[in-house]
Amino acid sequence: MRPLTRRLLTAVALTASLGVALAGCDKKESVSADDMSLGNANAKVTVVEYASASCIHCGRWNNEVFPAFKTKYIDTGRVHYVYREFLTEPVQVASASFLMARCAGKDKYFSVLDSVYHSQEEMFTTGDYRGVLLRIAQSAGMDEAQFTSCVTDEKALKALNARVEKYQADAKITGTPTFIINGKKAGGDDGGEQSMAQLDAAIAAAEAAAK
Repeated sequence: MRPLTRRLLTAVALTASLGVALAGCDKKESVSADDMSLGNANAKVTVVEYASASCIHCGRWNNEVFPAFKTKYIDTGRVHYVYREFLTEPVQVASASFLMARCAGKDKYFSVLDSVYHSQEEMFTTGDYRGVLLRIAQSAGMDEAQFTSCVTDEKALKALNARVEKYQADAKITGTPTFIINGKKAGGDDGGEQSMAQLDAAIAAAEAAAK
């Protein structure tokens, strides 16, 4: 395993106390300026995904389900999709990926994250986390110095940790991915990956309740 940088690993240690064993979520959460989102902010249905860039289940959902979900619900204005960042092992990969995506800018955030998800297998197979992430950063217009500065930005990392702590305290998520649709956890207490059919049913119910 090749660490990103000594400084990043030291900073990422701040996340060790966050934990992941939390209870379910029943309340609807407001969308803040820190959230990354797509679609119609005034849609009747808001789908919040809590996910990690290093979570293979999140990666599979992104690669296999999200394209159809985006076409059917986000692009048509039926759903406001909100992505909220969580940290799972390897924490340094998740942290660096999120910092890099935010450094790329809001207009490139989701495309950078998509590249990370599609590169998970390569990263986990080769262990060359830094090399793969650097390549993604360069494809988003960053040079190596900018990438290094971005992923070792302790102020930005502390802000990321603060967001994760807030989401854990407020939403009480048990694992990633978790989908909250108009305040209700998709899949019940188990949560987890949701198929397109499961999302169709949950969104239809939310739309009916919102009329």
